[in-house]
Amino acid sequence: MLVIMILRAKRPEKSDILSLIIVALGVVIGFPLLTALALEHNTSAHAIVFLGLLPLSTAIFAVIRGGERPSPVFWVFSVIGSLLVAGFAFFKGGESSLLGDFYMLISIIVCGLGYAEGAKLSRKLGNWQVISWALVLSLPFMAILSIYLFPSSWEGISIGTYVSLAYVSLFSMYIGFVFWYRGLSQGGIASVGQLQLLQPFFGLLLAAVILQEEVDFLLVLVNVGVVFCVAAAKRFSR
Repeated sequence: MLVIMILRAKRPEKSDILSLIIVALGVVIGFPLLTALALEHNTSAHAIVFLGLLPLSTAIFAVIRGGERPSPVFWVFSVIGSLLVAGFAFFKGGESSLLGDFYMLISIIVCGLGYAEGAKLSRKLGNWQVISWALVLSLPFMAILSIYLFPSSWEGISIGTYVSLAYVSLFSMYIGFVFWYRGLSQGGIASVGQLQLLQPFFGLLLAAVILQEEVDFLLVLVNVGVVFCVAAAKRFSR
């Protein structure tokens, strides 16, 4: 699929290569690799503390790289929403280490930069073209890394593992970015980026439906507060 899309994609200019490299380093290599390293030291519950800061990181780079100028009220609701998510995750607890926290903090920074840079470039190249070229630029590095880390035996690898890998590769790493960059480029990087605040809660709600995990009143209360902050931040984004 990627090969077909690349053949149809608009050729980037030389001035676009640096931006595509930033996108590739941020969202294709940096964020997935750094979060994986962080989860070797921290629990996933603790990682959500940092994911709550991703919309704020995206908004900051929307100003630096995207030239956007959100209003002061936007920043107030953006910070409050981030603190609600991070505070909820911190209250829930989870083991952590300084090294794991460092990996997560850097991952949030490079991901926010990759989102803003990709959204800015999408206005020129198109949304699916940006992620397609970013994946192509990442291919040599990822191929070498895959060969180096190739398992010595295929035994013990379940079908579910292959399905999960296929889902992450096709949807999370490609199709999802097609819609995400389109939304960021059309609706505003800082404004649309606030929707990421809802991501941890959607994950928890799906866990309740699929895995029958308990959803308590605090989750519902914080979720209502986050929805309000997202709506208010979008309202005052310009």
